Amino acid sequence: RGFRWGMPNDEFYVKSQEEMKQLFADIPDAISNIQEVVDKVEAYELARKPLLPEFKIPEEFADQDDYLRHLTYEGAKKRYPEITDEIRERLDFELDIVKKTGYPGYFLIVQDFTSQARKMGVWVGPGRGSAAGSAVAYCIGITNIDPIHYGLLFERFLNPDRISMPDIDIDFDDVGRDKIINWVIEKYGQTQVAQIITYGTMAAKSAIRDTARVLDLPLPDADRLSKLMPPKSLNKVLDADDKKLKEMLNSDDVVKAKELQEIYSGSDLAARTLQQAKILEGSVRNTGIHACGVIIAPDNLTKYVPVTTAKDSALWVTQFDNSVVEDAGLLKMDFLGLKTLTILKTAMELVKERHNVDIDPDEIPLTDVKTYEMLQRGETVGIFQFESEGMQKHLRDLKPDKFGDLIAMNALYRPGPMQYIPNFIRRKHGLEEVVYEFPIMEEQLKETYGITVYQEQVMLLAQQMAGFTKGQADTLRKAMGKKKIDTMMVLKEKFLEGAMERGMDKETLLKIWSDWEAFAQYAFNKSHAACYAIVAFHTAYMKANYPPEFMAATLNSLNSIDDITFYMEECRRMGINVLGPDINESHLAFSVNSKGEIRFGMGAIKGVGDIAAHEIIKEREENGAYTSIFELTKRSNLKAVNKRALEALAKAGAFDGFDDTFRAQYFHKEQGDGNNLIEKAIKYGASAQANDAASQNSLFGEGSAVTLSEPKIPYCEPWALLEKLDFEKEVVGMYLTGHPLDDYRFEMDYLCKNRVIELNDLDAMMGREMLMGGIISNVTERVSKSGRPWGAFTLNDYSGSHEFRLFGNDYTNLRNHLINNSFLFLRARVQTREWPKDSTELEVKIQKMESL
Repeated sequence: RGFRWGMPNDEFYVKSQEEMKQLFADIPDAISNIQEVVDKVEAYELARKPLLPEFKIPEEFADQDDYLRHLTYEGAKKRYPEITDEIRERLDFELDIVKKTGYPGYFLIVQDFTSQARKMGVWVGPGRGSAAGSAVAYCIGITNIDPIHYGLLFERFLNPDRISMPDIDIDFDDVGRDKIINWVIEKYGQTQVAQIITYGTMAAKSAIRDTARVLDLPLPDADRLSKLMPPKSLNKVLDADDKKLKEMLNSDDVVKAKELQEIYSGSDLAARTLQQAKILEGSVRNTGIHACGVIIAPDNLTKYVPVTTAKDSALWVTQFDNSVVEDAGLLKMDFLGLKTLTILKTAMELVKERHNVDIDPDEIPLTDVKTYEMLQRGETVGIFQFESEGMQKHLRDLKPDKFGDLIAMNALYRPGPMQYIPNFIRRKHGLEEVVYEFPIMEEQLKETYGITVYQEQVMLLAQQMAGFTKGQADTLRKAMGKKKIDTMMVLKEKFLEGAMERGMDKETLLKIWSDWEAFAQYAFNKSHAACYAIVAFHTAYMKANYPPEFMAATLNSLNSIDDITFYMEECRRMGINVLGPDINESHLAFSVNSKGEIRFGMGAIKGVGDIAAHEIIKEREENGAYTSIFELTKRSNLKAVNKRALEALAKAGAFDGFDDTFRAQYFHKEQGDGNNLIEKAIKYGASAQANDAASQNSLFGEGSAVTLSEPKIPYCEPWALLEKLDFEKEVVGMYLTGHPLDDYRFEMDYLCKNRVIELNDLDAMMGREMLMGGIISNVTERVSKSGRPWGAFTLNDYSGSHEFRLFGNDYTNLRNHLINNSFLFLRARVQTREWPKDSTELEVKIQKMESL
């Protein structure tokens, strides 16, 4: 019959117990023993109060609250010219809340590692999230934006009516982030610091594919099933009846879903695959590591949570994921790496190197005219948060002239509030009347021209209009954002009652409340918007005032050739020359020369390597520029600067600055010994170094110096342009000194209305004719299973590359045009093909570029 657990007062439990006593009347100990086990089971709750690691304070302070107050007021003396009554009141209010909630240690721990990061030269962001609303955090150096000046609210961060662990996320430059994490490990101990596990679950398509692989369903059938899966849960699609299905899926997906249901109801292998996949969907498939979360425990982590190891991390990893580990009371810190901070840091180092000017980010004036002029032109490629084409358009219309405009645009440019951007722009320029329902609202809404943009505005208005406390105002903000109906109803009555007591009419108040309810679903945190607007302004300032240094730093942050190509085009638009590598001018990464030109780094050349580049740069800085390849080999460590590295440098054009030589000469083999110039230079360099060593020994009478003559530079024909460019692309991944399409620049600009990069989104081009040109490469011919030939080729233009595949008559008719390095003009139309269903293809017509 079995035995089911229940609670002692549960009717089922009592009934089952009586039945079990009757069944086991011959061995009553069996029942009493089970009861003994049940009685010994202890209730276990994972949730516990926050467990903060020990933070030692100087002996002269009574406790952590006393020390935090000391640090706060010492910091305030540096932050503010004068500590006014307003500032003192704000600091005392915050310190009092921190003391009551019991989190002074949290603030001290965070300020400890942010201060250490700055000492180590790691850049720390101005702040992010609601923590920027804390004046205490500003004074002790956790954040770098004055919340009092910008009207940011502490209660948005730590609410006295809603006591929970504050959440301070810190941005570090992504290169220095690991340094500060390692410092934390050294301070608190390897066994007290861990990263956080993440669990990846099976989505519908992966469940189908994994099941198909195990059940040996043929790959084409597995692909077909996977592509039939609409963007919804497999369980929801298969369990839905026809009515629910139509509500749940859009019209394009209903056909797919019904076909899935028909297959699922069958009995073949495809049906079994779907049936099993339905069971597996949502199961844990793999584990990973949280991108930025780090746990710091007061003692060995194994006392609090189970831990494991990961092959990609030297740290322990908690086996509880993000939400559970916080419930367990452990302190989670988010150490975030922000690439933009690395770009700013690098750009300012380049400015120091070239102009001998030290730029302090804290001293950058937020009123800089050149910066606002650039933003008004919408020239924001590379500008943090303001880079998209849509944002560029809005900036051109808005013409921002004060920092508040940037904070507002940062908050408005997202789904939902984006609809208010045109109103915001018209009101700024006086083309639309700014209206306030009540005069009291003007104080909070004036900076945003009467439009509610920030959560903080709702909170302040609730306090001023209806007498809400700071804690109640934050509760209102949270209840609206999370649609807590019961809480909202209570607060609505309180809002109406308090505002009507102050003489405001109910009808208008109901309209304001209705607007707030709609607004709160997408309202933005002003603290976060202000922090990131600061970072955005700093990047814009650097681009406007030090364009070569900023663009060089941006190029250094990129990994994709397509991205580098895109930003090089932006450099050309700005009138900044981007030059190839040069043995006497290049550093490891992109740099700026004395003329304000950006120079490619030697580290970007495939085959050179960091060791060889460092060797070349170090010798050049110590003993001067190189005058020839022979002097280079004579002065270099030939184990590092070997034949492969020298060949790559020559192909990339790094030796173009040497007099009377060109690239082809380094690879030309003369009759006789069969060695090319690079091989001769290596032999000469080795002999010269041996000779110098012998000359040193001769001082002791053990040898004598021999004068060596440099090898003769051979004569040969220079490479053709295409051959030269092909070698550049081989070692750098892109064309440097030109582009094969340069001879067709007119046709590319005026006849080719589309660029290859647009093919990345075929759905957006559906049904439209595309006209594009380019040079083709990677031409291949293959044979299908049925024995019919088909082909593939890659089309390259200034924007990037795209692979085309041609089948059947398309390939037969066009194969004669498919020749590597030929220039083609394509007319293409994106269309839907019948199989696989709803897939897209390009209908392509080709002619030679010359025929245009």
